[in-house]
Parts: sequence; C-alpha cells; structure tokens
Amino acid sequence: MLEVSNLSAGYGRVQVLWDIDLDVQSNEIVALVGPNGAGKTTLLRALSGMVPVREGEVRFRGKPITGQSIEQIVDLGISHVPEGRRLFPGLSVHDNLRLGGWRNRNSDVDRVVELFPKLGDRMTQICGSMSGGEQQMCAIARGLMSQPDLIMIDELSMGLAPVVVEEIIARLPDIAAAGTAVLLVEQDVDAALTVAERAFVMETGRVVMSGKAGELLADPRIQQSYLGIA
Repeated sequence: MLEVSNLSAGYGRVQVLWDIDLDVQSNEIVALVGPNGAGKTTLLRALSGMVPVREGEVRFRGKPITGQSIEQIVDLGISHVPEGRRLFPGLSVHDNLRLGGWRNRNSDVDRVVELFPKLGDRMTQICGSMSGGEQQMCAIARGLMSQPDLIMIDELSMGLAPVVVEEIIARLPDIAAAGTAVLLVEQDVDAALTVAERAFVMETGRVVMSGKAGELLADPRIQQSYLGIA
C-alpha cells in the first residue's frame, strides 16, 4: 500500500533523513521505533506532506504522491495522528470527531465509539478537560473519521500510564482488521514490537534494521539497546 524509496528530507538547510526505504501492506501494523532524535516524527511529516521530500519517492496504492499537498494526501486515504495529539482543546469530543470527517463528509461516529467506548460517554465533554488517555483515544478516533486506508500514529504512549497504553494498543489489531493499515511510531519498543507484524528501526535519520517484529524483539541488539536486557 505504502512504498517509500530512498527518501531524504529535512528542515531548511538541515537534513534529517537519509535514504529511507519502508513499506506498509494493506491491513498491516508496522512499527517504526528508535531513540529520540532518530527522525521518526520527521518521516511521518514527510509522508503526510508537512515536510518537503528532497530526494526519493513515496507511492501510495501504486501511485506517486511525492510533492502533493496535505489535503490531497488526506483525500487519497492517509491520516496522521501527530505527536502531542493536537486536538482542539476548547471543543467537545463530538466536534473534534466531526472535524476529522469534514473533508469526506463523514459524521457517523458509531464506528470509532465501538473501538473506544469511553468516548461514547464523553461526546459533550470539552476535550481539554479529559485525561491524557482519553485525549489520545479521541485523537486516534478523529484520524479514523476520514475513513483512511492508512493511519500513522506518532508517539501513542507519550505521557500515558502503561495500563492506558495497553488499552489503546489493544485496539490497533481491530483497526487493521477493519481495513485501515497502521504505521506506529513508538518509543515503547516492547509494546510496539509486540503488536506489530513488521518493524523498522531508525537511528540518526536512517533505517538501520528491519524485519518481522517478533524476530527484532528477540534480537540481542534490540534487547540491549532498547529494553535494557544485557
């Protein structure tokens, strides 16, 4: 579904990404892991049109999308849940969700409430007054309102208690099974590699390892560098 070839990108004169190769198949969960500053967020921004691609190509469902606008990329079927959630804190949950479905005129919130039942009890609540976990659920649900073929989630676990992270991550297989592939950027390597089918490891702007998530989770280099297992 998503094919990234030899992608390089950055901000102004500063190059952040070098020669990135990555792919995501339909109905698949793919994890993108690595330390702070590895370039994971920049890569998602490049894929969603927020950061210009300097070299390389991005193809979605077989068609090149490099250089297209953010709006065009959303219309093609890619949704981006940014780091920090970026909700409209003064609006209700229901209004935030409806804004997520604005471009494709989707106002049916039933599907996302099935995935995150807690939101059903919070529809009239102002987003900024909810817990961090509830806000993250709302952010993912808002991203799903555009009915994407691919949803990219940046730093799902940031600032959340482990039990809340488990609750949200447990919903990702249901999202993928319903037809929306997931590209998950996550610093909690154990959680990410447990739920994903395949994974890519980034360091200093490059992909340094890739493969089946289970095999990477068992790799001594991953265990020592990211899980603290000697």
